[in-house]
Amino acid sequence: VQLVESGGGLVQPGGSLRLSCAASEFTFSSYTMSWYRQTPGKERELVATISDTGENTDYRDFAKGRFTASRDNAKNTVYLQMNSLKPEDTAVYYCSTRWHNNDYWGQGTQVTVSS
Repeated sequence: VQLVESGGGLVQPGGSLRLSCAASEFTFSSYTMSWYRQTPGKERELVATISDTGENTDYRDFAKGRFTASRDNAKNTVYLQMNSLKPEDTAVYYCSTRWHNNDYWGQGTQVTVSS
């Protein structure tokens, strides 16, 4: 399993970013994908989950109404559209999947929300 995130960067409060996670080495379209984030000194926290077909999504309360997870199974890619960003959204964002009872993570992409 390989997961490679991209799309992070520096954005002003109220701005938007779209993160991407390119997946390979497994049957992407058969697996639920998740986005997590982590800030220094804190545990990694779940942001959003999207089902294998993309029909079902679930968000943590802080992400509801601002973040949207989507996927393109033809491209083996999952996305996280983040709008109305706040300074407290600053974190390293990771995509993840559970494959054969093991959790796999990408290397993460840094999102910094600051003026």
